[in-house]
Amino acid sequence: MIDIKVPTVGESITEVTLLKWTKKEGSYVERDEVIAELESEKATFEVNAEQAGVLFRKANEGDSILIGAILADIDETAAKPAASTAVEENVNVNTTAAASASQAPVTAVPNNIKATPVAAAIIADKKVDTTQIKASGYAGKITKVDVLDALNNPGKIQFAGQELFSRNVRPEKMSNLRKTISRRLVEAKNTTAMLTTFNEVDMTAIMQIRKQFKDKFKEAHGVNLGFMSFFAKACAIALTEWPTVNAFIDGDQLLYHDYADISIAVSTPRGLTVPVIRNVESLSMAEIEKSVVVLAGKARDSKLTTEDLTGGTFTITNGGVFGSLMSTPIINIPQSAILGMHKIQDRPMAVDGEVKILPMMYLALSYDHRIIDGRESVGFLVRVKALLENPSLLLIGKDPVASLLEL
Repeated sequence: MIDIKVPTVGESITEVTLLKWTKKEGSYVERDEVIAELESEKATFEVNAEQAGVLFRKANEGDSILIGAILADIDETAAKPAASTAVEENVNVNTTAAASASQAPVTAVPNNIKATPVAAAIIADKKVDTTQIKASGYAGKITKVDVLDALNNPGKIQFAGQELFSRNVRPEKMSNLRKTISRRLVEAKNTTAMLTTFNEVDMTAIMQIRKQFKDKFKEAHGVNLGFMSFFAKACAIALTEWPTVNAFIDGDQLLYHDYADISIAVSTPRGLTVPVIRNVESLSMAEIEKSVVVLAGKARDSKLTTEDLTGGTFTITNGGVFGSLMSTPIINIPQSAILGMHKIQDRPMAVDGEVKILPMMYLALSYDHRIIDGRESVGFLVRVKALLENPSLLLIGKDPVASLLEL
């Protein structure tokens, strides 16, 4: 029997949470096959079988487990089950699924809505808005009772799984990630002299570039040309010119970083994570976009490692994807500043004595006033604004004509 122990995932981490088992109790697993997913206070990671054999689980999903504790046992002496049995089971499952699919009635219910045949028929007949129906069936399926409730109580909705006028309160254990987020946000508020300065940027030039080159860019590089690459590149250039914004306080010293490792805030079902893009100042626009896609995918799939999440020198967060018009982001300690992007919205602006409708975005820079003064914070944000409104400056950080004339 082989003990599968919780691996060490960081110097300061003493326990993890078992998110889920990927293999059933008593099932046969192959060597290096993923058997479980664990969550630490910084990231989620997988546990692999060290040998092939039969799995015996020693913990339940949701349990907090100490580093080095036994997570499971594997009986490596157990015989591997006959392959024909597994093949036969798969055939039976596929046959049953195909039969069920062939028997499913054709209704006016959208394909992404799950409903029982009777419920689907009523929805189609009465033309019920499915967004007003609270599903109570297995796996989120709409039942006949759900549809009738929606018809009998127009304009009235209830929380998922609850009745009208419910007063139910559901306790739920905080995950390690959520506890870490809570602790760090409070620590940032209590240990920094945090202020926020605002500006606004005309997004016309960037939007025109994206419209003109988005198809060619994707064809050439295999990724979409988003806004993040423009903002990351602009911030990297501004950080080289305002190094204090890229510095940390370490005791009675200031640590200046001669590189821009930019953390990108990514919202996931388990909470906010901030994976890091390394050396943004040295990356091309395509390389930045590819890094964003990779890190965002790993965040959604809970595949981020501790290395992905540590070492950032500056953070960018985009509340605009949720419709936020303006906010005051909180510093991602030990960093000293964070830039907040927001929703692009057409607004009337005075341009050369005329009123024009322009796509504008508010920018917010929260910073630690212990290390960054008003001159540095405002100067940094104004520089980012200039780079974004004149994207040609992103190439070398200077106006091409001025460079040609050596001005």
